[in-house]
Amino acid sequence: MSVAILATKLYIPPPRATIVLRSRLAERLDEGLHRKLTLISAPAGFGKTTLLSEWIVAYSGAAAWLSLDEGDHDPARFWSHFIAALQTMIANAGEGLLSTLQSPQLPPIESILTSLLNELILIPDDFILVLDDYHEVDSKQIDDAISFLIERLPAQMHLVIATREDPDLPLARLRARGQLIELRVKDLRFTESEASEFLNQTMGLHLPPEDIAALETRTEGWIAGLQLAALSMQGLEDTAGFIQFFTGSHHFVLDYLIEEVLHKQPDNIQTFLLRTSILDRMCGPLCDAILRNSTVPGQEMLERLERANLFVISLDHERKWYRYHHLFRDLLRQRFMLKTASKEIARVHIHASEWLEANGDIAQAFHHALAAGDVDRAARLVESAWQAMEESFQTGAWLGWVDQLPAGVRRVRPVLCTQIGWAHMDAGNVDASESSLRDAEHCLILPSSEMIVMEKGQFQTLPARIAFVRAYNAQSQRRFSEAVKYAETALDLLPDQNDFIYAQVSTLLMGTYWANGNLDRACELVSDWIEASKQAGKLFFAIAGAFGKADILIAQGRLRDALQTYHQALDLAAAHNAEGHTAHHHLGLGMLYHEMGEDERAERHLQTSFELGRQTTIVDWAYRKSLTQALLKESGGDLDNALDLLDEALRLYVRTPTPNLRPVDAIKACIYLKQGNLLKAQEWAYKSSLSLNDEADYLHEFERLTLARIALAEYQNDPHEQRWLDALGLLDRQLELAEKQSRLRSRIEILILQAFAFHAKGEIARALKSLEQAMTLAEPEGYLRIFAAEGAPMKELLSKLGNGYRKEYAKKISSVITQPQNIHPSSFNPHPLIEPLSERELEVLRLIAQGLSNQEIARSLFVALSTVKGHNLRSFAKLQAKSRTEAVARARELGLL
Repeated sequence: MSVAILATKLYIPPPRATIVLRSRLAERLDEGLHRKLTLISAPAGFGKTTLLSEWIVAYSGAAAWLSLDEGDHDPARFWSHFIAALQTMIANAGEGLLSTLQSPQLPPIESILTSLLNELILIPDDFILVLDDYHEVDSKQIDDAISFLIERLPAQMHLVIATREDPDLPLARLRARGQLIELRVKDLRFTESEASEFLNQTMGLHLPPEDIAALETRTEGWIAGLQLAALSMQGLEDTAGFIQFFTGSHHFVLDYLIEEVLHKQPDNIQTFLLRTSILDRMCGPLCDAILRNSTVPGQEMLERLERANLFVISLDHERKWYRYHHLFRDLLRQRFMLKTASKEIARVHIHASEWLEANGDIAQAFHHALAAGDVDRAARLVESAWQAMEESFQTGAWLGWVDQLPAGVRRVRPVLCTQIGWAHMDAGNVDASESSLRDAEHCLILPSSEMIVMEKGQFQTLPARIAFVRAYNAQSQRRFSEAVKYAETALDLLPDQNDFIYAQVSTLLMGTYWANGNLDRACELVSDWIEASKQAGKLFFAIAGAFGKADILIAQGRLRDALQTYHQALDLAAAHNAEGHTAHHHLGLGMLYHEMGEDERAERHLQTSFELGRQTTIVDWAYRKSLTQALLKESGGDLDNALDLLDEALRLYVRTPTPNLRPVDAIKACIYLKQGNLLKAQEWAYKSSLSLNDEADYLHEFERLTLARIALAEYQNDPHEQRWLDALGLLDRQLELAEKQSRLRSRIEILILQAFAFHAKGEIARALKSLEQAMTLAEPEGYLRIFAAEGAPMKELLSKLGNGYRKEYAKKISSVITQPQNIHPSSFNPHPLIEPLSERELEVLRLIAQGLSNQEIARSLFVALSTVKGHNLRSFAKLQAKSRTEAVARARELGLL
């Protein structure tokens, strides 16, 4: 489900039939086409939208328009409409990104914009995009993203921003580079000749030049003031006296003029203006719903107001949707609040809410219910909206609605409390989730007369839903026994006909089975989840579930089944235009083909993966990407950079219900051994608190195998018999468990280590037997690098094999050892910085990378804390990073650290 696109926001406002042509400003706008940005910044009433509308209509090239409002501070809504605006002139522009914007967690917006820019740069012709009323967007995140966009704007694209206040963009830098043209109050003011044309021709007055000059001086060319003055003067005989009186501050004069304008209108028009002023957008039927029994239909009244120049602006070419000039609307609202009884105000808002709900605009219906003070209605709307918003990954916006409800209203609604708990679960906020679940359980023990339930269907499954959320929370925190308990409780409580939720709950158990080594059951559960998602039409879940299933298949050693699973998911995504959700799948395919020695295919998939990863919404993407890059570096023998990338992966690690079976610290210990740095590996072993004599389990299998590697390295330095026996005993126990649980990959890894253990003891025959067993298991699945990763010791063992049928397989493995890889991670390097870091900024960043706090850095450099924070702000901006972790990671990608 996608964000609803308001088509009226995309229409270029049609110019009025009678308009003052402002050729001097049109020439300035034409001049700006050779620069990146045109900024039109002035208070309300200076004709910004009218000027742009006139200019765009006369422009011979392609142009798009986006009218912004207060709801556009939400990034998903803003960028969905941004892309929709582009699509009005460029078919399918950004099409692949729209579904990404509806996901539970947005990826870094820079990654989305990078993908979009890569599409726009291919467009051969020049085009313009106008962002009107940009002041409505109160979001640093969007300001930062627009700054990122402007810096990298294709030469054929020109951006125009109209706003009441200067946006938080790098205007000084653009100004210094000659990439900005600005129109401000001094430019937009009507000149005396323009004021004369406006007052005498457009507004139908017949003022002498001296009166026009006086009025222009009094208003300082403020167009809205001139228009209001003209409306007030219509029918007056003593216009000169009026103009002489027309002095004072804008607010005082405007209040006076609104009184004069309104008093000159018939009662029915005054009533219409005041009551409809509560609306941000209006159409005839909505106005009819508010006024009830009006003698003039709403549509006819809107058209009449437009013809009378009463500050009504058409939003589409069909003249269906309108809005008031913002300033006029604000003043009408103020008068409506002052002159109308509170009960009547509430009644008007409720009528608006009812119409908007019936016509599918739940957000505005909720807004008007709150404005009416009807918190019960607002709560009902929130509760009824949850299902659709959760399925379209808008729970963040939904929680924003919830926060506006009084706590007492929420706490007597058990379904709503459970929905809140679920929404916090999606966001990873376990404490808030559990608090809301406790509120829900408290509701359930209230007398039925004190409990409010609107969604009866959800109420029937409430205990199961509560148990599901608790199971998810426990699983994400590795409390496996509790996760199983709650999941089983949820399954027992679910009605038989709810197959999708049943599969959803069952899938939680997958993580526990996986962690315990029961991969067959885990694979079965995730397969059921994928099928249930398809049947329910929730294709994003089905696609995402596929890479989880592939992970399990790879852990089992079933590489070819994993390949098939990935490709089936890619086919499903392609069939439903959802390729943007497949970064993980291409990443997995790349590493599978790399394992099989097919590096050309591997590189293609990895390249696609890294490009798609810029827009993926899966929370662990950054971790997986860095881990993959580290493994590629290790495979190519670049061990120092592999360790750096593993440090980055460790910083980016995100806990999910999927078990972490190969911890980064254990991988680093293996690399230390390859470097010959036994001491560093021993430090990890000491901190791990693991022992060679531990009982076998799957969750810590990789760590125990790493411990065995360290023990064998110690044995080679100091041949202590017991150390060798303990290591071999550990391998025997883990192998027995792997065989019992049918885990092929684990068996191969353990047999390889057994071969090295026997070889270290000089027992060559037993070493070769173990190696041949590993090769017998591995060859049908196409394994190569699992052997080649062992380097020279493996090559030595392979050389001692006889001339049996495994000899060709041994040669293939040896060739990979000799030529480690043909994949070049440098081809995935990020774009360089436009503005380099200063030496001082780099110095501060290096100290951040060492883990020092701002206070510690200030003491180290003998500077003030505020100075350190200033360096951070500047370097983070240059690196397009929002946190210390992101800044360091980005700097490492660029080779700055």
